[in-house]
Amino acid sequence: MKTWGLGVAALGFGLGVPLAAMAADSIEALRYAVAGGTTNLDLRLRYEDVEQDNALEDADALTLRTRLAYTTGKWNDLDLQVELEDVHALGGEDYNSCPGNVSPFFGSGCNGNVAYSTIADPEGTELNQFWLRYVGIPNTILKYGRQRLVLDNARFIGNVGWRQNEMTYDGLNVVNTFFPKVTINYSHLTNANNIFAGDFQLESDLLNVAWTPSEAFKLVGYAYLVDFDVDAAARRDTKTLGLRAAGTVPLAGTIPLAPAKLLYTFEYAKQGDYKDSPAIVDADYTLAEVGAVFSPVTIKFGYEVLGGDAENAYAFQTPLATLHAFQGWADIFLNTPATTSFAGVQDAYVSLGATIEKFNFLAVYHDYDADDGSGKYGDEIDLQVSRPINDALGVTLKYADYSADSFSVDTQKLWLQADYKF
Repeated sequence: MKTWGLGVAALGFGLGVPLAAMAADSIEALRYAVAGGTTNLDLRLRYEDVEQDNALEDADALTLRTRLAYTTGKWNDLDLQVELEDVHALGGEDYNSCPGNVSPFFGSGCNGNVAYSTIADPEGTELNQFWLRYVGIPNTILKYGRQRLVLDNARFIGNVGWRQNEMTYDGLNVVNTFFPKVTINYSHLTNANNIFAGDFQLESDLLNVAWTPSEAFKLVGYAYLVDFDVDAAARRDTKTLGLRAAGTVPLAGTIPLAPAKLLYTFEYAKQGDYKDSPAIVDADYTLAEVGAVFSPVTIKFGYEVLGGDAENAYAFQTPLATLHAFQGWADIFLNTPATTSFAGVQDAYVSLGATIEKFNFLAVYHDYDADDGSGKYGDEIDLQVSRPINDALGVTLKYADYSADSFSVDTQKLWLQADYKF
């Protein structure tokens, strides 16, 4: 018995030396991971001017957004990022930073200048991202915490990246690429931090599965189950199931103009009741877009429909989307129209883009109509030119002009912006 005890003690002592060394190495590796990370600085200076044909005063704002992020090095397949974000108004505040200031949907950063048109960039400082990432499982990335999330073209799930204070989400995201040419993206979200320095709690499960056999064909199926803690007219609990197909087909050699490419996107989604929605949810989404690239020119024709259901007083909604990128930059249709018997909206558009001597030009024309009924809402012209100055600095000039017919009011918006990333 004594001999056995001495043997165990000797074995423990023998193992203790390498274990202690391993622990020391692990601590040193952790120290190196924390100290040897990367720092990113992102500055955006923007002037925005808004004029509307109503009783509101014209608005203008000069705002500076600063993001400072630190990402650690890898330690045992783990890394961590902390990102702070600050939005500051330079000069006066001749604008309303949040529409509907009394709503709990908006945050405490609203300035309350309700006599002015809205420029949705309230001042404030916040923890924009704070996540832990693990890559130790083959073909899998797990990320937990506050994070940026953009799925497909951000039509349903996005970060509202155009606004100075982007939207981020709290929860778990898992991306798996085990199957060849298949990407499975799953998220469980518990909170959304909106662009108004506020937040709203939810319990949402998002599944997006993409199969990309070639550049010419990508097929995506998705199921977005969104349960808000507090429902509102534009934020009911919804179940959205959809299918999206997109691709780029080379045309070189088949027509005189080369290189040339054919672009296409087709998408359909059905939105229905989920969880505790206080009213019926039943609407369809449809997108058809075709285009062509004749370098350096790109032209696209599109038709997007967010369906309306007058009988059940509901129209298709996308409260977690990057809305500014769709249905015109004047932001008239951030919520699918509900004041016209929930008629939904049809958007027929054409865009023309070109890149010439590092200048990127884009012109878009939209024609808006009701989906349920024959009402014509209005039309819009959007113009943009941007240019990179160097690898870190770029500038953008942007303009939107909405002409109202039966919905909202004539609206003109102008932006001048400089972006710096280090």
